[in-house]
Amino acid sequence: MTHASYPALRMRRTRASAWSRAMHAENRLSPSDFIWPLFVTEGDGVEEPIAALPGVSRWSVDLMVARAKEARDAGIPCLALFPNTQVDRRSDDGQEALNPDNLMCRAIRAIKDAVPDIGVLTDVALDPYTAHGQDGLLDEDGYVVNDATIDVLIGQSLNQAAAGADIIAPSDMMDGRIGAIREALEETGHANVQIMAYAAKYASAFYGPFRDAVGSRGLLKGDKKNYQMDPANGEEALREVALDLAEGADSVMVKPGLPYLDIVARVRDRFSVPVFAYQVSGEYAMIEHAVAAGAADRDAMVLETLMAFKRAGCSGVLTYHALHAARLLND
Repeated sequence: MTHASYPALRMRRTRASAWSRAMHAENRLSPSDFIWPLFVTEGDGVEEPIAALPGVSRWSVDLMVARAKEARDAGIPCLALFPNTQVDRRSDDGQEALNPDNLMCRAIRAIKDAVPDIGVLTDVALDPYTAHGQDGLLDEDGYVVNDATIDVLIGQSLNQAAAGADIIAPSDMMDGRIGAIREALEETGHANVQIMAYAAKYASAFYGPFRDAVGSRGLLKGDKKNYQMDPANGEEALREVALDLAEGADSVMVKPGLPYLDIVARVRDRFSVPVFAYQVSGEYAMIEHAVAAGAADRDAMVLETLMAFKRAGCSGVLTYHALHAARLLND
């Protein structure tokens, strides 16, 4: 070591007062670090609390605009939208994803018309639209086929871009979809639409409450292990990230969040690109249930977990606690 040793060096000196701790902080949180995931549902004036996600609701399009204004006023730069598609509009081929007047597109347009200075990130995958709950098209054996699914994802991406999406976020884990979507965006005049690739999305046990929120849990046949990543693998994540960057991704995501901070750090160290993480529904629910049981202080736990993402190298975090955390930081 090149530093002095105790007692000439006392590591506690810089921790002795609040001003000194603030001055020596290696990482800082800001509302601009957050992306707020929101669930949109049909109707007018509708708020549907989600039992599996205490404090989170589905909102109709008109009330989604109010959430966008809250986010803007709190300094949150971007919303991530997820639709709860009605069962009668789901099909095996997910064609509702291509409807220019579907729930997602109506929400995009309403938000961009009312709050044009906030970013809108849209999920690109077929699970909110398929009757079977998988992220893609199935063959006769129930296997999710890759290339035919990509064709639909391209159409879904262009549909959302035409509605005003700022960031397309393919979450399906099909091979080659980033390059195909980037090419289609370029060819159709959407060169400035960003792609945030769910580059390292694991087949995780932490997604359960999300599937309730978008209405796919009871529909899902089987699992998603033949396209989402094995939680045992780390090197594979780096290969996935490298491929998505080579195909034209502007930023990449690791999902879930806290259980995969090692992957976030490795991606940031290897590629030096914007890396985001999704603090997923199961992570959020664990915090809220701990708070309800009297086992944790919400404010402290929320800010500590979000700081962990920054320390690991995240440029930003998708978190259901975004508005709460932003208000804490603004106080």
